[in-house]
Amino acid sequence: MSAMAFRLSAWHVWGAALVLGVGIGLLVVLLGRHGTTTAAGTAPPLHAATTWPAGAKPAPGFRLLDAKGSPISLGAFKGRNVLVTFIDPVCRDLCPLEAQTLMTAVRGLPAAQRPAIVAVSVNPWADKASNFRVDAAHWHLGPAWHWAVGTKAELARVWHAYDIGWQASSKTIAGITVHQIAHTEGSYLVDASGHERALFLAPYGANDVLDTIHGLDG
Repeated sequence: MSAMAFRLSAWHVWGAALVLGVGIGLLVVLLGRHGTTTAAGTAPPLHAATTWPAGAKPAPGFRLLDAKGSPISLGAFKGRNVLVTFIDPVCRDLCPLEAQTLMTAVRGLPAAQRPAIVAVSVNPWADKASNFRVDAAHWHLGPAWHWAVGTKAELARVWHAYDIGWQASSKTIAGITVHQIAHTEGSYLVDASGHERALFLAPYGANDVLDTIHGLDG
């Protein structure tokens, strides 16, 4: 992968600022729209941006392709907890940290209890096998990790369904087009029945995810 694919440093600052703004905006919207919901009479947890009780909020379904071009759908994981996250394969700032946080959380559970991680791409221009191989090696991804890719229109429907803010800016330098992606750094915990139980907004830690998984009441 060329150095150009890793972004220009000045663009990192712009992208990080926009991601933070998008994330904060989404948090305000989510808390205003849904509230932080827990069982009656209990205080809301502090480790997730927002939570939902069992059976309250079905997770939007989707059908895309995995890194090998085979069909992948959220419904295929029913009966198993799933972490649905949104990742740029060629990001070299926040996305790798989020990927490593999720993998650390998954590895902190017994094998039979480990959720799948479905990483919906936010950069359709970068969805290439060579990029996925680099990520697997440098982000220490394991078998729980599944890429979900598609056309920009197909991916955009999933981003919208999960309230993921997204913005792309393209610039051509020396004949090479660079796509700078800014997006909400968020991950959803979907339980075995296919319902959303929690939303995590960066920055968050592996223990935040683990505590929420351990606290599932459905």
